[in-house]
Amino acid sequence: TPLTGWLVARFGQRRVLLVCVTAFTISTLFCGLAGSLEMLVVFRVFQGLCGAPLAPLSQAIVLASYPLEKRGRATAIFGMGVVIGPLIAPTVGGYLSEEYSWRWVFFMIVPCGIASLLGCWAVVGDSVRGVRVRFDWTGFIALSVAVACFQLLLDRGERNSWLDSTEIVLEVCAAALCFYIFVVHTFTAEKPFLNPALFLDRNFVLGMALTLVFGLLNFTPMTLLPSLLQNLRGYPDGIIGLLLGTRGLGTLLGFIILFFGNKYDPRIWLVLGFGLQGIAGLMMVQFDINLTTWDVASASFIQGLGTGFLWVPLTLVTFNTLPQHLFPEGSSIFHLLRNIGSSAHISISVALVLHTGKINYSHLAESVSFYAKTWQVPTNAGAWDLTSVETLARIGGEVQRQGLMIGYINAFYFYALTALAALPLIMLVRMKK
Repeated sequence: TPLTGWLVARFGQRRVLLVCVTAFTISTLFCGLAGSLEMLVVFRVFQGLCGAPLAPLSQAIVLASYPLEKRGRATAIFGMGVVIGPLIAPTVGGYLSEEYSWRWVFFMIVPCGIASLLGCWAVVGDSVRGVRVRFDWTGFIALSVAVACFQLLLDRGERNSWLDSTEIVLEVCAAALCFYIFVVHTFTAEKPFLNPALFLDRNFVLGMALTLVFGLLNFTPMTLLPSLLQNLRGYPDGIIGLLLGTRGLGTLLGFIILFFGNKYDPRIWLVLGFGLQGIAGLMMVQFDINLTTWDVASASFIQGLGTGFLWVPLTLVTFNTLPQHLFPEGSSIFHLLRNIGSSAHISISVALVLHTGKINYSHLAESVSFYAKTWQVPTNAGAWDLTSVETLARIGGEVQRQGLMIGYINAFYFYALTALAALPLIMLVRMKK
């Protein structure tokens, strides 16, 4: 993703866009045709490499194609594709994988890729052609290693006992050192990997912070809710996909409201968006092991509505005062932080569920004893035979479910607090008239 700005300056936006769309579509097709897990991983990596520049480059093209007063509506239309696509994918993908096979999750993307390629070929022009730009390897490598180590320590921290592991300690040190090198190099090098003027723009910096929070919130429920519903409630994939689809409906409604209400201050929509995300988090905190489909659908809809309110004002605030020639680089950082935020919050939330789930299981298991006061009550003592191995196994399974449910609730608390923490930052934004 961070390479997008350099690629556009070197080869031009039209060439980069056409090559990436073509390669992404082909790699997606081969993902569906993969005959082994190893080949699937290879094609997925190639798919990620080709798909990374698409979102930032598309956003930069949209922003540069419209004057300031029309960017709100243009961004709303663009945002529908960016946000709603991943929202409806679980519903469609769940149905296709259940009715046919997992390969159709990839095959369904291929026609969209072909249509996108034809559209780009016919419509997208070029703004920069073959400009010779020196590539800054120091900044690129430092940023790449910092991001990779940060992601690794989040993904592997729980299973390796965090700082008790030498690997995690090394990853923390490497991430901190490389990020320090990247920051110093950016502000001292003659031609750094990223233009330091980006970080001297007040709104851009605040927009990046808000985008990071948006990324933290964006896909976490879509990661936690399926595992909760499947493992603790036994829901099939199709029902889970339909329940998560209500989030897509909320997001679509949010975009429609924004399309007609774009004349209002973007900061108002940011407050509403993050506020609704926080409310959705507090609704999910009320879940218990007997949660209903309505509980999930209503919380998902509110969360989706908040997502729909956020995308357009986030883009407008971030790029409101940024010079147009910095749009490609700014857009690449915008999407990089959004992706980092999504990955980080998912990793932290999953670790929180697993870690606190184990702790809760230990505390709850203390009550499962023949000598515990709970089992001295006549109604309980008569209902369960604590001398039976089968009974103890059933009780142990239920204790594990309840402990894991509390772990999910802790993750939802974290989600709600993250959303509400963004509200003070909005007050610092200054909009250009």
